Amino acid sequence: MPLRVVLVDDDPLVRTGLAMILDSTPDIEVVGQASDGDEVVPLVNRHAPDVVVMDIRMARMDGLAATAAVRALPRPPKVLVLTTFDLDEYVFDALTAGANGFLLKESSPQEIIDAVRVVARGESMLSPRSTTQLIGHFVSLKANPRRREAAVKLSTLTDREREVVTAVAQGKPNAGIAEELFMSEATVKTHITRVFAKLDVANRVQLTIFAYEAGLVTP
Repeated sequence: MPLRVVLVDDDPLVRTGLAMILDSTPDIEVVGQASDGDEVVPLVNRHAPDVVVMDIRMARMDGLAATAAVRALPRPPKVLVLTTFDLDEYVFDALTAGANGFLLKESSPQEIIDAVRVVARGESMLSPRSTTQLIGHFVSLKANPRRREAAVKLSTLTDREREVVTAVAQGKPNAGIAEELFMSEATVKTHITRVFAKLDVANRVQLTIFAYEAGLVTP
């Protein structure tokens, strides 16, 4: 069964281009399109997509508010943010609100297809260089109160859990973390699940933001 995708962008040409790219592969189907963030929740309720590909800057409701609204649904789809700018404060806020990752609109068709597949699996888009730049840049700008909160949460983690969080924030996959820390992938997954619960984060992107705020990794 193909992955179901809803596209959200105020530029009809961008939506048309994305639809052509995603519909060109047999395992992805574009089931709905929206021109503004305020149209997203009804579309999600109607079509039950696996992934929402979300623009950030829109006229009536921006991608930040739309992402928060989607993530508040009982069975929310994954959210992949597309943006023109790699250092966009709204993207950082969207990631904090629960987006599973972000990609530049200048990305190649194959990168866009791969990104949809990645977030649909429940993973996060952390590998592009600009993602790490974005998180590090805005954490350093605005995180003083959040850093204090992160330091308190950090104290609840074991040394092993801190090592796992650091590795996740460095963009390493579970297999790479397992090899580096001499444990099985199943054990890595168990640690990550426990860390999600302890830190009250929803995905690896939010975990990476926490790692920056707590000082486990630096820009």
